[in-house]
Amino acid sequence: MHLIAAAIIAAIIASGVFDLYLKRRQAASVAANRAAVPVDFRKSVTLEEHQRAADYTLANIRFGLAETVFDTLLSVLWLTLLLAPLYAAIAAIVPAGLLRSVALVLAVGAIGAALHLPFSLARTFGLEAKFGFNRASPLTFALDRLKGLSLQFLLGAPLLFGLFWLLAAMPRFWWLLGWAVSVALTIALTVIFPMWIAPLFNKFTPLPDGGMKSRIEDLLERCAFESRGLFVMDASKRSSHGNAYFSGLGRAKRIVFFDTLLEKHSEEEILSILAHELGHFKLGHIGQRLAQSAAFMFIMFAVLGWAFSAGGLASAFALPDDPGVVLTIVMIALGPILHLAAPLTNWLSRRAEFEADDFARTMVGREAMISALTRLTRDNLSTLTPDRLYVLFYYSHPPVPVRVAELRTA
Repeated sequence: MHLIAAAIIAAIIASGVFDLYLKRRQAASVAANRAAVPVDFRKSVTLEEHQRAADYTLANIRFGLAETVFDTLLSVLWLTLLLAPLYAAIAAIVPAGLLRSVALVLAVGAIGAALHLPFSLARTFGLEAKFGFNRASPLTFALDRLKGLSLQFLLGAPLLFGLFWLLAAMPRFWWLLGWAVSVALTIALTVIFPMWIAPLFNKFTPLPDGGMKSRIEDLLERCAFESRGLFVMDASKRSSHGNAYFSGLGRAKRIVFFDTLLEKHSEEEILSILAHELGHFKLGHIGQRLAQSAAFMFIMFAVLGWAFSAGGLASAFALPDDPGVVLTIVMIALGPILHLAAPLTNWLSRRAEFEADDFARTMVGREAMISALTRLTRDNLSTLTPDRLYVLFYYSHPPVPVRVAELRTA
C-alpha cells in the first residue's frame, strides 16, 4: 500500500479508536456518579431525575459507540473497496468531465445518507422515544429527510459544478477564489436560512401579545437589539427538547422560542435564556464565529489546493485521478483532523458561552440564569457529571455545573 494511503487509513482508525476511548471514559464517569446528585444541585434536582439523566446519557453513549465503529469502517471501506467500483459504475453512464465528478460526489453523499438511515431511525423512534423525547411521526421523519436531501442536492450540485469549473479554469489560484465565494455564501445563508429554509421544516408564529412579550421587548430595547420579530417554533412536532435562538444578520435577525421552552419555563427563566442569546450578539460572538468559520474554510481550501495541484492522491489509493475522487478522499481524510482540532474550536465556543452567561447575569440576575440552566439540564436529561477529557473534545458549551459555579462566583 502507498505510504500516503496507509497514513490516511491509519489516521482514520486511530481517530475512531480514540473516539471509543473518550466515550468509554464518559460512560465510566456518568455511571460512577449515578448514585448521588452533585452537592450544588441537591435542592433543585431529585435523585430520580439525576439517575434518569445518567441512564439517557449512557444509552446515547452505547448508541454512539456503534456509530463510531460503523463510521470508521465505512470510511476505510470507501477508500479501499467501495470508491473504485462506484466510480466505474458512474463512468459507464456519465461522460468524463464536470458532470462525472459532480455525480460521484453526490452519489457518495446519497449512499452515505442511506447507510446512516437505520441509525437515524433507531435514534429517533428507539432511544429518543424510550426517554419520552420523540414526537415526530414516521411521515414527518420521512418528509424531513426528503426535504433535507433535496436541499443538499439543489445547493450542493451548483457549488460542486462551480468548484470543479474553477479548478479547470484557474488551476493555480482556484482555491483562493473558491474560499472567497464560500465565505460569501456562508454569510448569505445566515440571512436566507431564517427567511426561506427554516420555514420548510417548521412553522413560525408571532409570539402572542401579553406581559411576557412586553418584558421581552423591554429587554431588547435595553440591549439595543433590533429584529424582524419574535416567533414561536413548533418544536413539539418533533421533540420535547426545549431551546431558543436568534438567527440572521442585519435587519433579517429573528428571535425564535421553541414552544416546548415556553411550556416548561417561567418568565424569568425565559428572559434569562434570551438575555444569554442577546449576549452573543452584544459581545460580537456572531462576527467571531463567522471569522472562525472563514479561517477554517481557508485551511480546508488550502488543503484542497495542495491535493489537486500535487497530484498522486487518487493514485495512492489506486483510483482514477478525477477531481471528484480527490475531493471525496480529502473530505474523508479531514475527519481525523477535525477530531484533533475539536478542543480548540470547543474552547473558543465555551469561552463565548461564559461571556454570554455573564451578560445575562447583569441583565436579568444570577438566580434566574442558574434556574434556567438547571431546568434545561433537568428537562433535557443532560448529565451533571461528565468526564473532563470528553468535555474537551465534545462539549461546545461548558458543563452546566461549571457554568453555575462561574455564575455564583461572578
